[in-house]
Amino acid sequence: MIAAMDAPEFLGLTPTDDPLRWRLPVVDALTTAQGSLFGGVALAAATTALEAVTGRPLVFATAQYLAYAEAPAILDLDLVLAATGKQTSQARAIGSVDGNEIFTVNAAFGTRPLDLRGTWVERPDVPPPDAFPPAAVPEEVRSRISGRMELRLAGEDGLTSIAGHGRIAVWARLPGLQPSSAMLAVLGDMVPFGIRRVMGMRGSGNSLDNTLRVARIVPTDWVLLDIRIHAVEHGFGHGAVHLWAEDGTFLATASQSVIVRPPEH
Repeated sequence: MIAAMDAPEFLGLTPTDDPLRWRLPVVDALTTAQGSLFGGVALAAATTALEAVTGRPLVFATAQYLAYAEAPAILDLDLVLAATGKQTSQARAIGSVDGNEIFTVNAAFGTRPLDLRGTWVERPDVPPPDAFPPAAVPEEVRSRISGRMELRLAGEDGLTSIAGHGRIAVWARLPGLQPSSAMLAVLGDMVPFGIRRVMGMRGSGNSLDNTLRVARIVPTDWVLLDIRIHAVEHGFGHGAVHLWAEDGTFLATASQSVIVRPPEH
């Protein structure tokens, strides 16, 4: 059994002498197949650092991606505590490499003692992860973030039946990482994957943004991803992912807009 790591250890994220500046080495294990920092990792790093500095759990975070950070590199995370109240903090993080801004994250943190609760999204009715074989990871991306994920496609017919409706159910996990907002940020970055599947193409996609809204975090090994592709128009795709724990608890929702890039050949 792999020992569970916290988010900073999993990401390689470390604070500096300045509590409002953190550093993230951009290494192959945090990158896409193209060798640039995975968008979900960028969001995970920012929210992890901001949770540590505010001392409060994530409510929502939205990232805007401006440029690529290619391995190897050192990414600086500069944090700004914009507003701090009795129960809520609002803050932002700017990620840069050699002074060049790569992404910006705006976020809110906190908890409120309100005894009201409800979940109105519906969980896909699929068997547990053990009912499906692991998805194959191509040799050329095993050293990337893909090699640290395990995916099991929860479709009866290789996704054919559900992909036709723009909706895909996938069991996913990051072995060794404790349940956290960072885990949800990485696993929620699946709209580009969903677009490739529903459009029946290989190609790639680059996220313009990524928003994570956290309902609650509970212990879970696997996370069920309900990927919903809304539309592809004018070279851009839009979609959302609902994330569920194995016990049926609704964890979070993520949404993205993506630059769609069909294969060149």
